[in-house]
Amino acid sequence: MPRPTKHNPERGDARTRLLEAARDVIRTRGFAATTVDHLCKVAGVTKGAFFHHFENKEALGVAAAAHWAETTSAFFADAPYHDHDDPLDRLIGYLDFRKNIIAGDPAEFTCLVGTMTQEVYDSHPAVRDACAASIFGHAASLEPDIAAAMKSRGIRADWTPASLATHTQAVLQGAFILAKATEDREVARDSVDHLRRYIEMLFDADRNAEKSG
Repeated sequence: MPRPTKHNPERGDARTRLLEAARDVIRTRGFAATTVDHLCKVAGVTKGAFFHHFENKEALGVAAAAHWAETTSAFFADAPYHDHDDPLDRLIGYLDFRKNIIAGDPAEFTCLVGTMTQEVYDSHPAVRDACAASIFGHAASLEPDIAAAMKSRGIRADWTPASLATHTQAVLQGAFILAKATEDREVARDSVDHLRRYIEMLFDADRNAEKSG
């Protein structure tokens, strides 16, 4: 995922700097423990600037989720797995890419919207809904390759491209939680390996043919 950066008070407008600060600070401290004062300090802006752009911290959370969706969409759109001709190779390449970016501290590779969802799903429904839009929006970007891979291999199943795309995100979010719980990123990387094996088995054309026969 996009890495935390050292915030330069001269870089970008105040709103952008606050959103970038939220991206990094919330992944480190959590939404509840992140204060407006701390965000302003990290972003290098005044408290007045914060309330000029955001009515309150919840509004900041909603905007941060949308900013995360926008920036991560661009990040993944430029990833090399799109260069594969075979849609299954693209899907497997996506998982390899996800594994490769699990590096550094948890705050560097875990998901902002996943982190916020776990905290605010009941207390801040507007933030929760913005996080859901980000997670499911990213999942939807995988559906065309899944559908094309199913078609190219003649797979007819009781699962859909949407359900498998959603499952990939469930595994990834769970992997992030385990990495935080154990303070060991290798646990998360192992989970991605298991997801890769699972998808390879789903798309094993010979095995599926034997089952259907």
